[in-house]
Amino acid sequence: MAKGDKRATVMRLQSAARLTRTALAARLLAHGLYAGQEQIIMALADEDGQTPGQLAQRLGVRPPTITKTINRLQVQGFLTKQASEVDARQAHVYLAEPGREAIRSIEKTLKKTEKQALKGLDKKDQKLLAKLLHRIEANLSEIVEEEEEVEEEIVETPA
Repeated sequence: MAKGDKRATVMRLQSAARLTRTALAARLLAHGLYAGQEQIIMALADEDGQTPGQLAQRLGVRPPTITKTINRLQVQGFLTKQASEVDARQAHVYLAEPGREAIRSIEKTLKKTEKQALKGLDKKDQKLLAKLLHRIEANLSEIVEEEEEVEEEIVETPA
């Protein structure tokens, strides 16, 4: 593949990701949610009572990002935080009733956005696309893991 073709592929991937996020964000806003908040709600729908650290790890984001989003969701009434019974320094995050009620809307929103994004692709193409995107994620995860290891080494190495 020529260099320009590779660059065009990455640019198309970035454009598709950006447009997907924009479409999803617009639909979520109609339900009182901001982009990214749905991921926390859906993670808690799968397993309620996680710590912010567990959520950050599960969603592949840094703890400060999760903390900010959790606080915003708590102010909006979607979540509650409770101190751990085992370790008072830890908090566990739970879905409040409005958060539970939002799950169905989020699922419908995700499905609608996915349907729009995949319009015109047959099942075989969709399956191939999922496989290719999984490969891309794995390739890029290797880079992220290597960078995190380097960051840890820098922090651990005394000056």
